Amino acid sequence: MNQFAIIDSPLGKFGIQCNDKGICRICLPNSAHFQTISIAPVNKQSPTLKQALDELNLYFLGEGRKFTVPLDLRLSPYFNKVLKAVSKIPFGNTASYQEIAIQTGNPKAVRAVGNANARNPIPIIIPCHRVIASSGKLGGYGGGIDLKRMLLLHENDVLSLESGPLRSNSRNAF
Repeated sequence: MNQFAIIDSPLGKFGIQCNDKGICRICLPNSAHFQTISIAPVNKQSPTLKQALDELNLYFLGEGRKFTVPLDLRLSPYFNKVLKAVSKIPFGNTASYQEIAIQTGNPKAVRAVGNANARNPIPIIIPCHRVIASSGKLGGYGGGIDLKRMLLLHENDVLSLESGPLRSNSRNAF
């Protein structure tokens, strides 16, 4: 059974969809998918949906860095491999499309990495906003460059409060 919820964040409203296997979609602010969302009453939310809401709230409060909620990805094997590599980019870090291509064992597949990120149905939990161009430029993002920049700045702000500026394997994306 599909369930939907909306979370208010400092960056706007995000929609969350889950099924019996896990979270299957996060709709970014101003997404066309919001037009089709029918919200689950709070008292009828599945444990998975509640967990996702809790983890996302902690993320936006700067208290959560890892997501453990079950996911249901239905993409090609290569796209799944790319998104698994993207999932390993630590909070506050970035990696280039090239670095992700190398991690998947196909260093020439930079464009395929970009395509996989563009089709990522679960942004933030699978942090495709942390993938940038080798030059240090932000590259693209389904929610727009401004949202990508705000997500990276949010993570940088959280880390700065604790231990200093954003750590990156690539050049500074700001």
